[in-house]
Amino acid sequence: MNIEDESDYAGQVLCQRVTELRKKNKLTLIQLASLSGVSRSMLSQIERGQANPTLAVTFRIAQAFGMSIGELVEQAGNNPIIDVVHGEDPSNLFRSDKECQIRTLSPLHMEKNVEFYELRIAPKAELKSAAHFDGAKELFTVTQGTAKIQSSDSHCVLVTGDSAHYRADLEHRIINDGDEELVGYLVVTT
Repeated sequence: MNIEDESDYAGQVLCQRVTELRKKNKLTLIQLASLSGVSRSMLSQIERGQANPTLAVTFRIAQAFGMSIGELVEQAGNNPIIDVVHGEDPSNLFRSDKECQIRTLSPLHMEKNVEFYELRIAPKAELKSAAHFDGAKELFTVTQGTAKIQSSDSHCVLVTGDSAHYRADLEHRIINDGDEELVGYLVVTT
């Protein structure tokens, strides 16, 4: 199966799963739209396999069903021996703008208790995050540049090779005060 076939297959699984869960929960498209914040027309296109939702849209649909993205897209009995997250696949970009790029490195079905990301922050920019779920923690490792980590009122400075483990159930930030791009790996646990 090539990359395009895998992507088409994943899209089919997602559209079937959304339809299945919506019907199981006895929701109309309008009700699911209200719960998820995703338009009724987009939900309809997803269910018909005519739209490939972004990670943010998939996340909102999963939240509406009270589950993680991984639980939403997981298909019973489909446990491949090797899962590959392709670096060139644009659907793995959680965020990409002039200040910050966040690319998921973990297969979506694994994102139940652990999420793994590559993070790139432009010079003089930051990634500000609201508090995650109770008990959430983050581990950030710098591979290039310098990072300032803030969690609530605590902070530390990291250089290449350093890691910090901190509470993510409080407002927190990863700041690049330097003149070069900050690159690192972020692990989120719940």
